[in-house]
Amino acid sequence: MSDQVIDQVLSALVDICGPDYARVARSIDTVNGRRAGYVAVPATTAAVADVLRLAAARELGVLARGSGSKIDWGRPRDRVDVLIDSGRLNGLWDHDVAGATVEVATGTPVRALQAALALQGQRLPVDPPSRTATVGGMLAVNESGPLRYRFGTPADQVTSVTYVDRAGVAAESDGEDGRPGLAEIDGVITAAALRLEPLPPARRWAGIAVPTPSQLSRLVAAAGEFEPSAIETDLPAGGRGGTLAVLFEGGEAAAVDQAERLAAAWGAGAVVTPIAPPWWGVYPFRRDDVALRLSVSAADLPAALYALGDAVGGAVPVRGSAGLGSVHAVLPGRVAPERVTTIIDSMQHVLLARGGRAAVVSAPPELAREVEMAGRFEFF
Repeated sequence: MSDQVIDQVLSALVDICGPDYARVARSIDTVNGRRAGYVAVPATTAAVADVLRLAAARELGVLARGSGSKIDWGRPRDRVDVLIDSGRLNGLWDHDVAGATVEVATGTPVRALQAALALQGQRLPVDPPSRTATVGGMLAVNESGPLRYRFGTPADQVTSVTYVDRAGVAAESDGEDGRPGLAEIDGVITAAALRLEPLPPARRWAGIAVPTPSQLSRLVAAAGEFEPSAIETDLPAGGRGGTLAVLFEGGEAAAVDQAERLAAAWGAGAVVTPIAPPWWGVYPFRRDDVALRLSVSAADLPAALYALGDAVGGAVPVRGSAGLGSVHAVLPGRVAPERVTTIIDSMQHVLLARGGRAAVVSAPPELAREVEMAGRFEFF
């Protein structure tokens, strides 16, 4: 763009957002390793709509950003002209304690929302592994943590959203009567109405060592009989030192009783603790890794993990919901693009026969682009 056009776009963004809330992008404002053009920080849904109308009129690429923890996830973007920072779309209102619902602006950090709800003895039954996740960022990718085993995904907690489409038209949707559902919205979500649950008074974890994936099916099946809130596994590279941990929530006596009964059913080596394992609710991958998501039935998960080991040529770190068969696996970022596509192809064939899926969640920018060119970059 010419200097004149740059000045015009920046001036328009300043008019919409205010002089302190629109600027030319800096080195920290990158998406898939490439700097954006501008950063706009609107404070209202109307301002978001104005930014999107401006972008549509000038054919500018737009992307919303919360904390940025997942901004490089998914299909690589060739161009982001305007980053819409949700930092001023912050706060909750219409908290109906008796009705167990709340409406919240999507720039609100999930942790801040949970802290506010806890004052009323409630919580949003989600636990996204991204520690700095905002409500909008969590909903944009339906980011789920261990609690998805009992409560479902974040999308399952949504009753309606306020959003602005790519043309700059604001609307509300509950996903019914032809209105778009959360996954169908192409634009920026600015607020969401959410269902809440009582804050459990006590939590207990039952844990047991899992030397090899082959033991998972029996242990997971036993855990499922006790109605836990989550069933998670951590299987480090090399297949040694693996662990299965199961969360029970509720009254103190009930949580302890359920955990101890499961530990007894598992047998020797099982433990019960009030403290989560250090890996609980933490992704096994870093920004410079290739992160894969495997999804298959819990019963077929061990076979899928052995197939992955065969495709890679050795065990790789795996962590996630053994109870649902949805886990993340890690390949080092130095793996060649053609090797990644070969691994994904192999896993897709294995999982297809079992009704499962394999996809790349994130990868180093240049590798991600090469994998995308090969047509193997799927995000879900």
